[in-house]
Amino acid sequence: MAQSQWRKGDLKSVHERVTARIIERLEEGVVPWHSPHTATVGFPANYQSGKPYRGINVMLLAMAGYTSPWFMTYKQAQERGGQVRKGEKGYLVVKFGTYAKEVEDGLEEQRKFLRQYTAFNASQIDGIEFPEPILPEFTPSQRTGAAACIVKNMPNPPAIHEGRSVRTCYDPANDAVEIPHRSHFESEERFYKSLFHELVHSTGSAKRLARKTLLDNRGVSMSDKTIYSKEELVTEIGAAFLCAQAGIVIDDHENSAAYIQSWLRVLKAPSNQRMIIEAAGQAQKAVDYIMKAEPMR
Repeated sequence: MAQSQWRKGDLKSVHERVTARIIERLEEGVVPWHSPHTATVGFPANYQSGKPYRGINVMLLAMAGYTSPWFMTYKQAQERGGQVRKGEKGYLVVKFGTYAKEVEDGLEEQRKFLRQYTAFNASQIDGIEFPEPILPEFTPSQRTGAAACIVKNMPNPPAIHEGRSVRTCYDPANDAVEIPHRSHFESEERFYKSLFHELVHSTGSAKRLARKTLLDNRGVSMSDKTIYSKEELVTEIGAAFLCAQAGIVIDDHENSAAYIQSWLRVLKAPSNQRMIIEAAGQAQKAVDYIMKAEPMR
């Protein structure tokens, strides 16, 4: 029988480095999951494979703030005839994977690993002609139209009741999203940002992804901050990813000092060193579900 576990002594430093980087940006007044670059430049992507980065790597690379979405490792650049310029600083990227290890009686045990490596942006590399980044400028109606399409095309969606309540929430018992009429919001883009937040919550339902942080939240005292905070972080990151897909930039006033301090308190807790990586991974799975994308590996 195959079993799965994390390798003993699994690169704790990776979690610590990632968390420290996120905390550093929060202390600078920047909310990493609200990066405008994913909405304007596009999601960071590996030039060698052509595939966009996912999960926590989206934040780690978007925080760099480059106008080109393309990144490569030092080795990949050399293989393509390029060279990272001397003195350039790379950016932390993480990779998840599994491997089979034979244990007693010929049984195999599936073990997980977490590795870190360094990526460089196209603007740091000489000798390769990268495609010029396309920076489309969408009108507000185009952005809200894209957001509406995301909502409309979500598979197995919850019921969405617009205008029945003055508060925004996801009701797991009835599998329904309650949201005020869009006229109550400062803009239609903010309406969709709030709706995306609740749709990400809804993906945790047992009939969808059965996310532990949503299921365990029911009946939990609000004094138990860990489960509640992690589910909220999943939805904040997931909603930000969906906004970026629609070209919606999160308003600066959402990055208030109180908002930032609340997340600093959570992420600085010694028991929460793994939270940001795990929450970003769960957020990516939620976005994949909503957009009917290939599940995250």
